[in-house]
Amino acid sequence: MSADNSPTTPARTKVALLGTGPWARSTHAPAIAAHSGAELVGVWGRRAEAAAGLAEEYGVPARTGEEGLGELLAEADAVAIALPPDVQAPLAVRAAEAGCHLLLDKPVATTPAAAREVAAAAEAAQVASVVFCTLRFAPPTAAWIAEQAGRGGWFTARAQWLAPLFAPGSTHEYASPWRKEKGALWDVGPHALSVLIPVLGDVTAVTAASGPNGTAHLVLRHATGASSTATLGLGAPPAAGGVEIALYGEYGTAEPPRWGESVTAYGAALDALLETARTGRPHSCDAAFGARLTEILAEAESRLA
Repeated sequence: MSADNSPTTPARTKVALLGTGPWARSTHAPAIAAHSGAELVGVWGRRAEAAAGLAEEYGVPARTGEEGLGELLAEADAVAIALPPDVQAPLAVRAAEAGCHLLLDKPVATTPAAAREVAAAAEAAQVASVVFCTLRFAPPTAAWIAEQAGRGGWFTARAQWLAPLFAPGSTHEYASPWRKEKGALWDVGPHALSVLIPVLGDVTAVTAASGPNGTAHLVLRHATGASSTATLGLGAPPAAGGVEIALYGEYGTAEPPRWGESVTAYGAALDALLETARTGRPHSCDAAFGARLTEILAEAESRLA
């Protein structure tokens, strides 16, 4: 009898991938397919041709439409969603109601009501949920965040996340319509908050101002009494792009290490989902945390307006 068929080999979790865009192709699908505890069982997409193309790469069925979605949810133990946030949210509710664990993309939704519905659906169905924020799961930065949160004594912090997706002349494949519409606040804002909040505490006050090319500047007060700033932009000149995060406090200054490949980080997020499903212990970056991120970003958006 082969090792795969041994009675001692744990059954792999059947994961359905919803979405066929650049992130689904470059990160979600390869990470799921490579995971020893998961089995990619199908790809669902809004465009049949795209779903068929991605599914063929991994030798799994392609699904589309309402009927195809229902069939895939009935087969899967979990769903990994790689879709725009306001497409993701209702599908996540439907998946939770079908008993599927949720590996969600950030932001969960762009309205607090929709994000809360996802969190409530996961809680009602008693399914595990994890929101993929890259720095929270990439092993080097995850360890750094935990270390800094344990040290405490932080006075203030800054996060700067600039990208050239919508710089003049850019043809970046990740320059999707929803990012164009909602901007850096919603695309990279969750990344910044997912680092600042675990270290400095929940956000208790938000001030925001707009900058050039859709850049958003946030000033945040945290539950620990610390403050932080975040500069978020998708229209930066290519030479100005990059990510900078720094904490300032009793121990001086701390900056995170480089976080490596997104596929590795996504694999760690899948680890977290499977662990939560096994133990029933909620992860700190679950759908409820995702809903909180949406609430903060919506408040910032209202300030920008």
